[in-house]
Amino acid sequence: MNSSKSPGLAGFGILKNTTCHTEKKISVFFSIIFMTVGILSNSLAIAILMKAYQRFRQKSKASFLLLASGLVITDLFGHLINGAIAVFVYASDKDWIRFNQSNILCSVFGICMVFFGLCPLFLGSVMAVERCIGVTKPIFHSTKMTSKHVKMMLTMVCLFAVLIALLPILRFRAYQIQASRTWCFYKTEHVEDWEDRFYLLLFSCLGLLALAISFLCNAVTGITLLRVKFKSQQRQGRSHHFEMIIQLLAIMCVSCICWSPFLVSMARIGINASHSKENCETILFALRMATWNQILDPWVYILLRKAVLKNLYKITRGCCGMHIINLHMWELSSIKNSLKVAAISESPVSSKQINLQPLSSTGQ
Repeated sequence: MNSSKSPGLAGFGILKNTTCHTEKKISVFFSIIFMTVGILSNSLAIAILMKAYQRFRQKSKASFLLLASGLVITDLFGHLINGAIAVFVYASDKDWIRFNQSNILCSVFGICMVFFGLCPLFLGSVMAVERCIGVTKPIFHSTKMTSKHVKMMLTMVCLFAVLIALLPILRFRAYQIQASRTWCFYKTEHVEDWEDRFYLLLFSCLGLLALAISFLCNAVTGITLLRVKFKSQQRQGRSHHFEMIIQLLAIMCVSCICWSPFLVSMARIGINASHSKENCETILFALRMATWNQILDPWVYILLRKAVLKNLYKITRGCCGMHIINLHMWELSSIKNSLKVAAISESPVSSKQINLQPLSSTGQ
């Protein structure tokens, strides 16, 4: 009987000949610690973002804060659901045959692993695209990127991630218990069927594509901000842009470092199939690195805020006695003024008027 098409027996063949063992007491302890730290960190980040959203509710920064809140809330539920299932599996001595006869728990675990893996990566790329539009096309952003549109984008991203997670179930392909017996995912051992390879490649390609989009949009945003700064020498209205781009760069770096090993491992398995050299220990280590992404994401918003960065600058300047950053960059100013400056810099008519003003004054 094909185990990939029989939900009741899915993955049980792995339980008989597994060579990947984890220490029960240590694993349960670390699972509880990671879940607790992740829940507390994401809860604190949500409180900070919600407070900031109330301040900038009617301004252009509101869309970024709304997307960031969606990302952190997704990470929070990922810790709650996946962490609770993982602790239960460890506490039950990984005896899947006893508590997973109908394969319901493994299916739920696999769906959550895929959804809470892809959704934060998608949201990170959407945030990068939103900020790129906000910096390069501020008028379009201020008129078209309303809270209603951002909420629609959040819903579409979540629904797309749910669709990818449910795809094996809709095709009557059961999620598999992995060799370590601690988690469920697509079939990663003895992969021969094209459909099993397709799911692995789809997951890895979508994740890597999201990271590539984030990198490209953040690069465009950063270059545009630097060009406008050096060209117009305007020091007002740019502090919120720099704060957000620093946070986006940090999110992108954290996602790349944490998720790249796991995505690359899944891609190798999908390409090489049964000839893949990825072993259980390598995949388990890559998975644990990926889980750190949900712990580190909220600390980007907790630590990389304007107030914290200004204090760090003061401490660094006091210790080193060097002028590293121009503090005027971090002055609080109106976002409306920022949009006005950006619009004037983009308009050729207004630039001509600005150039004619010195001539008329000299003539007088």
